[in-house]
Amino acid sequence: MQIEWWYWIIAGFCLIGLELVIPSFTIIWFGMGALVVGMIKAAWSGFPVAGQFLLWSLASIVFTIMWFKYLKPKKDQNHAGGSKEGIVGETGIIIRGTTDTYTKGIIRFRISVLGADEWTCYSEEVLNIGDNVRVVDIEGQILKVTKF
Repeated sequence: MQIEWWYWIIAGFCLIGLELVIPSFTIIWFGMGALVVGMIKAAWSGFPVAGQFLLWSLASIVFTIMWFKYLKPKKDQNHAGGSKEGIVGETGIIIRGTTDTYTKGIIRFRISVLGADEWTCYSEEVLNIGDNVRVVDIEGQILKVTKF
């Protein structure tokens, strides 16, 4: 059986079009692999069938790996909505101090941070009312702060 070059081109476009129906963003790479085989088959008419399927498999795998490794938008590049990135580094004033490192105080920010003006906090040092502090970490709903 001889597979013509335009079979691969049609199969490639069908697979790419199927991506519109099944939006997984993986079928498109199998379609791209078929287009590569179709172009090579058009240039080299004696390309064996086994080689065509092998090339299609390899091209599809390479395209898929390239997508997931290099081209796919990185999820960790945008910190929008991340509570830790939105609050670490903010400064505020202690409005309820601590007597030791085991009690919790309350910090007030000049502007609302993540929807609240006041947060429960703790520190490795005693906090007094009026101390200026900076947020260094967040653990659940409690902020870790240091004096500055």
